[in-house]
Amino acid sequence: MKQLTSLESEADSAGEALLPGVLPEALRAELVAFRRDLHMHPELGNQEFRTTAAIKERLEKAGLKPRVLAVGTGLVCDIGEWDGGRPMLALRADIDGLPIPDMKTECSYRSTVPDRAHACGHDVHTTVVLGAGLVLADLHRQGRLPRPVRLIFQPAEEVLPGGAADAIDCGVLEGVGRMIAVHCDPRVDAGRIGLRQGAITSACDRLEISLDGPGGHTARPHLTTDLVTAAARVVTDVPALVGRRVDTRAGLAVTWGRIESGHAPNVIPQHAELSGTVRCLDIDAWRQAPDIVVAAIDEVANLHRAKSEINYVRGVPPVVNDPVVTELVREAMIARRGVDSVEGTEQSLGGEDFSWYLQHVPGAMARLGVRTPGERAVRDLHQGDFDADESAITVGVELFTAAALMDGGF
Repeated sequence: MKQLTSLESEADSAGEALLPGVLPEALRAELVAFRRDLHMHPELGNQEFRTTAAIKERLEKAGLKPRVLAVGTGLVCDIGEWDGGRPMLALRADIDGLPIPDMKTECSYRSTVPDRAHACGHDVHTTVVLGAGLVLADLHRQGRLPRPVRLIFQPAEEVLPGGAADAIDCGVLEGVGRMIAVHCDPRVDAGRIGLRQGAITSACDRLEISLDGPGGHTARPHLTTDLVTAAARVVTDVPALVGRRVDTRAGLAVTWGRIESGHAPNVIPQHAELSGTVRCLDIDAWRQAPDIVVAAIDEVANLHRAKSEINYVRGVPPVVNDPVVTELVREAMIARRGVDSVEGTEQSLGGEDFSWYLQHVPGAMARLGVRTPGERAVRDLHQGDFDADESAITVGVELFTAAALMDGGF
């Protein structure tokens, strides 16, 4: 692997790029327009038909042969033809939006779909992989791409247990030896990435609980199962119990997002519902989490004479960055933007289904800076006002093209 250490090393005195793949200005403008179009038309997981069609059309225009996944949305596309030899590097993007309203009031490209928004940056991820594919296709035509590269545009990342599992079942990893991806990070300035070896995200599962029992008049709670109190105790006691039944360094946490019960102030209800998430920093503790959490819920519910029905939905394990692939990403970013363009990052408590790919092949995910340098406000992910500094698209494309070239021994 040839390591370059500065932007000045990209071109020699004759103007020939030592590390090609710098984004041309015309393509840069096209990709910004493409991203804005996706941003205006977000689609939920497994419903990304327009998005899939737009990606397919642009890849075909470049002379490529994308294949829609058997699940009906998402695509896979190879740059070059794999001959069964050295496995390919795969570049992965997720393409779905979120079921929340776009709250950006002064934005020409805000979502046109009610209660739908690209509030996690998947439109940026998609545009970055598309742009990298277009640049790498041009290099391939020039005979300058060392070996084939696969593009994976994956649906339904936001739908547990994640569309990655379906994509794997569709065969996207056949011939792939390693993978890389980026995720927008509004805490990192555009022009930089956050990177770490080992776990960079956490496991995330979903929890749904129903509590039932005989209700009655609030004047006579002793004759009822007081489900409001029972639900309240589940909310407060279960996280405390779980936190004492596993090593605290594992970061196993139960957090509630919804609680619903009752219709009148003087009626003790017969039914209550709760839902939330279970997150965990450590993969071994994540494997134990269902038994630990379910046992804690049952204990608290039984104490209050409530019948519990628990739906524990397995989500995703942590994304664990492979050291070798992480170093490839680091070297590629340094080659494009210099040594100060890479910063360390913490392990997030967010979940990401990129982790499923890494159960099969080594890979790494970087945090792509999307905050405008100097901006103080942080427009966080999964919020209706989220947006990205679009210069990050260029950074992501050039990072991916550099990684593909350097991984191929350029």
